[in-house]
Amino acid sequence: MNLTKRLLSSIRVANSLYSTQLTRPNSLKNQVITYSFPNLHGKLFFSTNPEQTIHRILSEKWSDKLEQELLNSKFDFNHETVMYVMKKLSKDPQKASDFFNWIVNKQGFQPSSAIYSLMLRVYANKDSIKWFWITVHKMKEEGFFVDDQAYMLILRDFKNLNMMHEALIFTKFYNAMVKDNAGSDVIKEIVGVVIESDWGNGVEERLKQMNFGFRLSENFVLRVLKNLRKYPLKALGFFRWVSKDFNFEHNTVTYNGILRILGQEDSIQEFWNVFDEMKSNGYEMDLDTYLKITRFFQKRKMLKEAVELYEPMKDAGYAPDNITYSQLIFGLCKARRLEEALEVIDVMEQNGCIPDIKTWTILIQGHCGANDLDKACILLANMIEKGCEADGDLLDVFINAFLGHNKTIGAFIMLTDMVKSCGVKPWQATYKNLIQELLLDRKFDESLELLRLMKKHGYPPFLEPFVRYVSKYGTVDDALVLLKASSFKESPAVSAYQRMLKSLFEEGRESEAKDMLFRCPPHDEVGDIRLPNIRNKYSTILDDFMNQIRLWFTLMGVLSYDT
Repeated sequence: MNLTKRLLSSIRVANSLYSTQLTRPNSLKNQVITYSFPNLHGKLFFSTNPEQTIHRILSEKWSDKLEQELLNSKFDFNHETVMYVMKKLSKDPQKASDFFNWIVNKQGFQPSSAIYSLMLRVYANKDSIKWFWITVHKMKEEGFFVDDQAYMLILRDFKNLNMMHEALIFTKFYNAMVKDNAGSDVIKEIVGVVIESDWGNGVEERLKQMNFGFRLSENFVLRVLKNLRKYPLKALGFFRWVSKDFNFEHNTVTYNGILRILGQEDSIQEFWNVFDEMKSNGYEMDLDTYLKITRFFQKRKMLKEAVELYEPMKDAGYAPDNITYSQLIFGLCKARRLEEALEVIDVMEQNGCIPDIKTWTILIQGHCGANDLDKACILLANMIEKGCEADGDLLDVFINAFLGHNKTIGAFIMLTDMVKSCGVKPWQATYKNLIQELLLDRKFDESLELLRLMKKHGYPPFLEPFVRYVSKYGTVDDALVLLKASSFKESPAVSAYQRMLKSLFEEGRESEAKDMLFRCPPHDEVGDIRLPNIRNKYSTILDDFMNQIRLWFTLMGVLSYDT
C-alpha cells in the first residue's frame, strides 16, 4: 500500500473512532454565514492572451526579434495590461526592465505612479539598485509619487537584504515626497476646502475661484485623491466635480485611483457604482488595484465583496496568482460554498498555478469548519499525492477539528501517523492541546506517547497536566514511567521527583508518596542533594503526620539535610 492510501486509510479510521463519544461539551462553535454571490459554476476559465504574452517574454532572450513579435501579436498594451505583465515579470528584474524600457521608450507608453511604484519594487535589490535610484529620480522629476504600500514593501525588502543605507535614503526621499505632495499650495488649498465642509454648491464655488483648471492632469487628480483617502465620499465628490466642471476625461489611471479609496465599508456602494461606470467606459481595474482591494476586503471580512470582484477580473483575462486564488477560496469556504471552492482548485491547476500549502490549508480548514471531516481527509490525501507536503499549520487545523468533535483518539492517530508517515513536525501548542484533551479523557498511555514525540522534536517536557493527572488518578508505576519519559537524561532530575511527591501530598495520597520514595532508583549527586539520602533519611519518619510535614518542608527547600 502506498503512502497516500495508507495515510487515507489511517485518517479515515481516526475520523470514525469515538464518533459518538460526547462525554464533554462540544468546544467547536461553528457560525454559519450565508451570502448571496454570483454563480461561478462553469465560468472559471481565463483568457490565455495575457499569459501567452508573458510566456513569450520569459521564454525568449530580449531582442529586436522579440520586440517585433510583441508588436505583431496585436496585444493591447494599455495601463491594465502593462500593469499585469509587469506584475507577472516582477520576479525577473532583467526581463521586467527590458519590457518596461521597450514599452516606455520605444512605444511611447506613459507610466502612472502605480506602474512606477511597481518598478521600484522590482529594482529593490542589490543587483538592480542602480536602476532603482534612476527610477526614483525620474519619478521625482515628473511629479509622480510612491504609494504607501509600495513604500512599506520596499522598506521591508531592503531590511531583509541588509541594505540599511538604502532603506535610510529611500525613507528620506519618501518623507520629502509626502511633504511635497501635501504641501503644494494649490493641492493643499483644494484638500482643505473639500475636507472642512460637506460637498455642495458652496464647496464647488470656492474650488472654482482657485482657477486651477490649467493644472489638471491625471497625476494632479491622483495627488488630490491621495490626500483625500481618509474621506472617500469627499474624494468621490472631487472626482465627479472635475469631470463635470472642467470636462476632465477620467481614464484607467484615475478610475483605479478612486476605486482604491472607495473600497471601504462606508463607501462600498459608491465603489460598485464607479466600478460599473469604469467598465461601461471601456476601462478595467488593473491587477495591482485588484490585489490591494481584495486583500483589504479579506482583512475586513468583506467576503461577499471579495468574491464578487473576482468575476470581472476573470472575464478581463487576468489569471490570479496563488494569493488571489487563496483569497477567493477563503471567501467561498466562509460562505459554505465548498463545491465552488473545489472548482477553483481545479481551475488553478488547469491554468498552471500549482496550489501551495497555504491554499490547501484554507480549503481543508473550510471543510473542517463545515463539519465535513471525511472530505477534509480526502483532500489531505490528494494534496500529499500531488507532491505538496503537509506542515504544522495544516496538522493543527485537523487536530482542532477532531477535538472539536470530541474525537481525541482520532486526533491522536492523526498526529502520530502524520509524524511517522509524512515527517510532519507538530507545533508545540498542538502537542500541548492534544495532551490535555487526552488526559481529560483518561488516555494516559496515548498522552505519554505524545510526550515522547515532543521530546524527539526538541520541545521541553510538558509536565503540568501529567503531574496533576497522576497525582489524582495514577499509580506509582505511572509516576515513575512519566518521570523517565520526560527526562532528557538517563535518570530524571531530583527536582522532578520532588515535584511529583509534592503533588501527591497535596492530593492527600501519602501512602503513594511513601511507596514512590522507596522505589526511587539510585541517583548521582545533583547539586547538594542525593536522592538515596532523601530516601534513607525519610524512610523512618513517614509513619506519622508530623514527619510527613517535615518531609514536605524539606522537599520544598525550607529545611536542608547534610548528605
